[in-house]
Amino acid sequence: MFTGKTLVNMTPMPRRLPLTGVLRLGRPSDIWFKPALSVVAAVAPPNLTLLALDRLDLAMYTMAGSLCALYAHNRPYAARARALAWVVLGMLGGVAAALVTAALTDRAAVLVTVGALLASAQKTLCDATRIGPPGNVVLTFISSASLFAPQTLAQVPGHLAPAAAAGVWAWLVGMAPGLVRPHGPERRATAQALNAAAAYVEAGGTQPRAAAYAAVQAAWQTLLSTGTRSQARRALERLVVRAEIALAAPADTDPARLRDWARALRGTGRVPRTGHEPRAVADELLGVDAEAGTPGQPLRLRLRPLTPLAVRTALGCALAGYASLALGIGRPYWALVTAASLYQANITLTWSRGVQRIVGNIAGVLLFAAVAPLAHLGPAALVLCCLAFNFGAEALISRNYWLGSVCVTPMALLVTEFTGQQETGRLITERVMDTLVGALVGFAVAVAVTNRRAGDRVEQALTAVDRAREDAARLLAQPDPEPGALESARRGLAAALVDLRAVADAAAGEWWQRALPQERVVLAEQSGHRTLAATVRRQGPLGDRRTGTETEDVRP
Repeated sequence: MFTGKTLVNMTPMPRRLPLTGVLRLGRPSDIWFKPALSVVAAVAPPNLTLLALDRLDLAMYTMAGSLCALYAHNRPYAARARALAWVVLGMLGGVAAALVTAALTDRAAVLVTVGALLASAQKTLCDATRIGPPGNVVLTFISSASLFAPQTLAQVPGHLAPAAAAGVWAWLVGMAPGLVRPHGPERRATAQALNAAAAYVEAGGTQPRAAAYAAVQAAWQTLLSTGTRSQARRALERLVVRAEIALAAPADTDPARLRDWARALRGTGRVPRTGHEPRAVADELLGVDAEAGTPGQPLRLRLRPLTPLAVRTALGCALAGYASLALGIGRPYWALVTAASLYQANITLTWSRGVQRIVGNIAGVLLFAAVAPLAHLGPAALVLCCLAFNFGAEALISRNYWLGSVCVTPMALLVTEFTGQQETGRLITERVMDTLVGALVGFAVAVAVTNRRAGDRVEQALTAVDRAREDAARLLAQPDPEPGALESARRGLAAALVDLRAVADAAAGEWWQRALPQERVVLAEQSGHRTLAATVRRQGPLGDRRTGTETEDVRP
């Protein structure tokens, strides 16, 4: 006999799709100006060079390489160097596949099919590697546009060369700030963790801890990806430990001191010290060593849960492109890219992105109509308008996706005019139609291809939390655990709790699936946080937490 609670946990329920708040503007990113300035610095020299050579017909290819400068701004420079290199190689691989395909066939249906497969691969790899914004959208836009650029096999190397050269320049632009502020990303991540912990403490421990723990976990991931553990990084690690302590014992924490430490991390000044805490610091650093030596999850295991998303993307992009062809709109790759941009972690987020995309693109084509007379004054005006929209897109998109799309849309339309001026009215009509087709067809496919594995991932995350909590509890029961082991177990449990909340939130927005074990999720989070607090108490007090801020004699 089933109880009422059991029936609730087994009955598939549709999720309500939000209408309010989808277009609400948020606060700009702390580093909104970095990608905005970087993309201008990456785009301007290649395009101005082509302008001087009267070869703006190649600007589409240099733009492909230049837009790689949008990636990895939150990563430490050692990790950023690797990530940007892979982005450039991925971009070149997608463009090469597209150009060769375009050279071998001009059948639009085949081109759309190849574009959909490329979009699916790009989406899956970007999500699995967690490359971060702008994700697969830029790569898909580049490869899809390249598919519909008339080619011969003999022209392919000549078109790949400027893309590769611009990609190398984008890599240099992305790495250049490291010459002035080599530990900037780590300092920002640590400051964000301290501010998130301070906000939690100031709220009296009443607000959800998930956001604060996510900030702390992000700080640890940033620090652990830096490679060599310098004195500056060890000083930053001590500060992240204090953020963890604040979350575990908010009543014993002074939030003002946390914010003082966060402010001290701005610029290139000395890293603030946390006081005298010899045993805790020694254990913490040993725990970091243990965690740094643990291999990460293989890529193939990270790809496996993304299968439904890959199918959604491939099918949605293909059907959107076919629909555009059937309607005779003229630019099916715009519909394909629109569909590719929709797919998020769940159906609710996909719906929100669809609304944002439609609103942003419609506003963007109106802006294009207003700016087109200025851009048509000459090639130089066209290049300058593109640069302005590149800056505006990255400056605004962190506030809401639709606001950034207001600048992305006219920029994309102007790129099509590098090979020759086109009729403004026709461009606007085709863009609006392809946006609507791509959004409607893409969302319909997202509804049809449900992610039945979302519930399974919640169960797996619950199991991971239980195991991590048991490991920490076992070490707590020992009279004298191995140095560093308790700290490593604590961060492992914190990471498992962050992952559980992310997986549960993603699954909660999925369409037509069995109801989630919300009660078990809440209980697992509560018991996990109690265990985290116990690990802090086991270490004892870590110095006077209300003394003035000292500074580490380390210049990062």
